[in-house]
Amino acid sequence: MYENNWESLNSRPVPEWFGDAKFGIFIHWGLYSVPAFTKKGDYAEWYMRQIEDKTTESYAFHERVYGENAKYEDFVKGFTAELFDANKWADLFVRSGAKYINFVSKHHDGYCLYKSDYAWNWNSVDVGPHRDFLKEMKDALEGTDVKFGVYHSVYEWFHPTYLKNPEQYALEHLIPMLKELVEKYQPNTLFTDGEWDHPSSVWHSTEFLQWLYNESSVKDFIVPNDRWGKETRGHLGGNFTTEYGWIEANKKIEDVELDRPFEECRGIGRSFGFNRNENLEDYLSAKELIEMLCDLVSMGGNFLLNIGPAADGTIPVIMEERLLQMGDWLRVNGEAIYATKVYSKSKQNGVYYTKKNNDVFAIINRFPFGSQILELVDYDASLKASLLGSDAELEIRNNNGKAEIIFPAINPDTVDSNWLYTIKLTK
Repeated sequence: MYENNWESLNSRPVPEWFGDAKFGIFIHWGLYSVPAFTKKGDYAEWYMRQIEDKTTESYAFHERVYGENAKYEDFVKGFTAELFDANKWADLFVRSGAKYINFVSKHHDGYCLYKSDYAWNWNSVDVGPHRDFLKEMKDALEGTDVKFGVYHSVYEWFHPTYLKNPEQYALEHLIPMLKELVEKYQPNTLFTDGEWDHPSSVWHSTEFLQWLYNESSVKDFIVPNDRWGKETRGHLGGNFTTEYGWIEANKKIEDVELDRPFEECRGIGRSFGFNRNENLEDYLSAKELIEMLCDLVSMGGNFLLNIGPAADGTIPVIMEERLLQMGDWLRVNGEAIYATKVYSKSKQNGVYYTKKNNDVFAIINRFPFGSQILELVDYDASLKASLLGSDAELEIRNNNGKAEIIFPAINPDTVDSNWLYTIKLTK
């Protein structure tokens, strides 16, 4: 039994399925998907807060398009979701190669995408589309290998109890609401957020996690994250999280212990919620996303890639394309990604290493032409090399004690892969 303190709670191992999954999909969808606008580089899902400040681009847009008297709450009318089809979403997620999702059940605006006793008349069943999106999505994923999980904001910008007394809000609203969510939908993940203004003691986080680990119906498999108070991120909780940390940190994950599962989350563009102000140049290419996935996995991490659907329930085509491109690559190279372990904490520019049992995988970010020295692999005469997605015969030579892969002339049309290519080493 886990005790009501961080030392005990932190001793709980992250369930093995999560470390094996490697690739998940984040889904930010809600009332903010109606305006779907913010300044480039900002988060569109923060629109409710942004329009409180008359100096922001969001406020100027809001006044011009909707009028100065329009309230954020009025977007309930525009959140129609008439084209939302959970089965189509589920099919896309399966084809993307993702192994879990984190569906935003409630963001900082407090609006829930499910029926909650703690959000009367401020949820998608009572008002707006009159549909329980969490239930529809969970049901659609049944029978697939994509696990259902949720995101839930711990705070709400304008909840009267929160503004008056955050601790009272946690005890009377947040904790009961979290328990209701967990027992009603039995998610595999619980990605909390919005914790940064108060320590975990104010949120009563350890009390909730003690219940989650000891008593809840999901205690044996749920994976919570590390966002439980302003002192916890990267230090306390379940899996550790980073956010838009891969590029900004020069491809290094900072402030996390790499021996513990961690997860980098980001959008394909610069926002989580759909931002119509972004254009093609703001979106990462398939190669950039796959390279990010490989780098994270080589360090023992997961990649949680976000999509921001439109208010009508459609997934923007460029986001759909990127997910399918990820899936095409993983279909051939997934052996080097799923259920792999860290091969080395050292790095080699342009090569990402993973291992599984006695096999070593070296993923290179260029077409296999000429030769490739594997600086982290000692030469061994018993080693054999193959190229995933190709029948090409590879040769291994000794180059100053390191394995050098010699590629034959390969017709690109005969290789069932793109962007990055995987060398598999076996004995």
